[in-house]
Amino acid sequence: MVMVGLPLAALMWEATSEGTQSFRDAVSSPEAVAALKLTLGASLAVAVLNAVLGTITAWVLVRDDFRGKTVVNAIIDLPFALPTIVAGLTLLALYGPTSPVGIDVAFSRTSIVLALMFVTLPFVVRTVQPVLQELDPELEEAAHSLGASTWTTFRRIVLPNILPGILSGVALAFAKAVGEFGSLVIITGNIPFETEVSSVHIYGRIESGDSAGAAAVAVVLLAISFATLVSIGVIRHFATRHDR
Repeated sequence: MVMVGLPLAALMWEATSEGTQSFRDAVSSPEAVAALKLTLGASLAVAVLNAVLGTITAWVLVRDDFRGKTVVNAIIDLPFALPTIVAGLTLLALYGPTSPVGIDVAFSRTSIVLALMFVTLPFVVRTVQPVLQELDPELEEAAHSLGASTWTTFRRIVLPNILPGILSGVALAFAKAVGEFGSLVIITGNIPFETEVSSVHIYGRIESGDSAGAAAVAVVLLAISFATLVSIGVIRHFATRHDR
């Protein structure tokens, strides 16, 4: 508790060190607001995509057998081990001006979504995967034997069981996306009011000597991430009440 509480307290102190008016000015400046809106919009879009694509990926890894499955499993974990700045360089090489696949989205908002997807997708896959592995196939077989369609079986049997895992993964992915820096700082171009996210805006404030302003924006991001995790926890509680 102390290891987490002390840094947070220091951040709050730094954010308000020049007074509450300075705090409000820092978080309400047009550039900070634009960066925050872009960050939240991109993070929300990535969270929705993760919920769908991450669940599909977990389903394929658990329910299907195919050549190269071990390799795919290893690739899924790669963003966990790869330094995010390296991830940014990799994405720039793949989707930049010299793209080998002919796709150039560097320095655009599309690059933000791609970078965030790359570093957050494993969260959903790895939280849904073990739940699917523990799900008893006999439940689905029984539903099919009673005439339930594949979609009905998924909606009534599978989804309620994997929903807590999906929500946990989405919450972690969203919180990670809100504060992501390394994979974005190169490929986005950091153009104010266009492709500058909040983490890069914070870095810019520090570079210009405004540590209090940087801390103020960081506190806002921290509050958003904390509120997200609490909200998802409450939703999970109600979603799993039928198991108690």
